[in-house]
Amino acid sequence: MFSKATRSRTTARPGGPAGSDWAPYPRLDDAARAYFLHADVALEAIDGVLGRRRVRGFTLERVVDLTEAGTSVWQEAAVCDGRRLVLWHSEEVADEDAPGGRVVDSSVQVLPLEAIGHVGMRTLVGRDEQGRRIDRGVYVVLATSMPHELSAVRGDGDGTVASARFRPESFRFSKSLDDGGAGQIARLIAFGRMMGRLVPG
Repeated sequence: MFSKATRSRTTARPGGPAGSDWAPYPRLDDAARAYFLHADVALEAIDGVLGRRRVRGFTLERVVDLTEAGTSVWQEAAVCDGRRLVLWHSEEVADEDAPGGRVVDSSVQVLPLEAIGHVGMRTLVGRDEQGRRIDRGVYVVLATSMPHELSAVRGDGDGTVASARFRPESFRFSKSLDDGGAGQIARLIAFGRMMGRLVPG
């Protein structure tokens, strides 16, 4: 459900009418209103879960998919309140009965930080034209112990199932100079480091 943006980079491109850089905004409300097409939907869903708890950190993603049916906007937010990870996701889907023919499919998922068993972060570090260090990209993965996909492992020769292999549920976030820019790279690095500190050891 979540982190489609990372999986679909080869067929999707960031941009669109909203899409202003959210990196300069430290508050979730301001960042969402600058970046998301459906900020009111996102904030209502997230605030309904957070209640009075303070946002400790967040990262946002928005991708425009170009398909035969037209343009579809996919959006996600990952928000941490120090105790839980709140994941919001929306996608525009076709609905012939709705005015305009499209509706927003909004989903929210809440994970206690205890459910996250692995935090991984990979950064691409380079130099600019003046030889100064620059972060060119970052990739963050948060993996849980919950099974996401179960597949059978066949035995030798007889075709019987010898064992089962499961792939844990994981959430992936990435930013680059071409997708998000230096500001969003820095914000995602800060988010990844914060998650690494907060997830129980």
